[in-house]
Amino acid sequence: MTTTKAMAWVGGVLYVLVPGLLVGSAPRASGTFHAIGSLLAASLLVGVVRRSPVVALAMTCLGATAAVVLPDSSRTVQEGSFQGEFLSFLATDLILGLIVATCGRRVSITAATGTFLVQFLVIGGFSNGNTLAVNGAIALLALLASCMAGLLVRERREHATALRSQEVAEAVTAERLRIARELHDMVAHSIGIIAIQAGVGSRVIRTQPEEAAEALRAIETTSRETLSGLRRTLVALRRTDPGAAGSGPTSLGPAPGLDDLDRLAEATADAGVRVDLRRTGLRRPLPTDIDLSAYRIVQEALTNVVRHAGTGQCRVSIDHGEGELSVEVVDDGRGATATGPGHGFGIVGMRERVALLHGRLSVGPRPEGGFRVAARLPLPEPVGVAVEAR
Repeated sequence: MTTTKAMAWVGGVLYVLVPGLLVGSAPRASGTFHAIGSLLAASLLVGVVRRSPVVALAMTCLGATAAVVLPDSSRTVQEGSFQGEFLSFLATDLILGLIVATCGRRVSITAATGTFLVQFLVIGGFSNGNTLAVNGAIALLALLASCMAGLLVRERREHATALRSQEVAEAVTAERLRIARELHDMVAHSIGIIAIQAGVGSRVIRTQPEEAAEALRAIETTSRETLSGLRRTLVALRRTDPGAAGSGPTSLGPAPGLDDLDRLAEATADAGVRVDLRRTGLRRPLPTDIDLSAYRIVQEALTNVVRHAGTGQCRVSIDHGEGELSVEVVDDGRGATATGPGHGFGIVGMRERVALLHGRLSVGPRPEGGFRVAARLPLPEPVGVAVEAR
């Protein structure tokens, strides 16, 4: 038996002895004296209340009844006034409210019914004259007030639990969408380039072996980069396991950002689309989420150009403004088609990324021909030393 449990039951035993001590030491004291003494003695049941509130309720019912029944009943009571000895039932009402707030519905109903019967049997048997109505009304109001307070606390706790469950569900959904966007943007671009390079290699492998070898090298490089990205994503998912191998945050390198656009442009050029990369404004360190989102937007837009535009060139513009980062990808291809860049998960992922950063996204065909993707992402206050973009 632990010390806490022992102290709880010692307090319960002491509480049982209190009514006898009160009656034995002051048998002819007023009923209010015994009631207040019994009410204060209920503080000894704190440990029992925490471990077994139903047992504590039964003990307070017994103590309150003893405070009414045991003392000498030959007291004079003013006609129509409340008898003070019934104040001891306030402890019972308080514990009943706690049971309603914390226990199940069946236990709460049983406890409330038992408490009601005990109180009104005692009040009905020991009220003097026409004080029965006054004593009964006050006791009933006190019992109802404790039950209503318990119900209110119960509803507030259940509402808070439901809100926490909803927040957890929304967080899980948001994380799943984030992972889906990351995998789509990373894999779709790489697989598109691999498919194009594989097609080129298969066509020229007999007639132009050097060009076929170049295509195979591009496939190898792209595959390795994609595998590294997938491993980085899996490590991030397993990071809650401190013992997982290779779970260090820098073991596989940082997430891609705008500094990696030159390499992305080279990979896109290997797939047959030359990228004119332009940077304007004063460059400065960007938050990781903005840097990664801007990179993924450009990556997805270039993937759509390679797959659907039917053109050999496009322009990527990055403008580091004072209050926002502007990203634009423009091509002069055939624009949106039934299977073009306006369909599928690519544009949806772009919109979700921009919305999470409270930015703006414009996607659609150009009047003069081709397709345009433009995103504006708000930036925090400048931090660090600005470097002129080139």
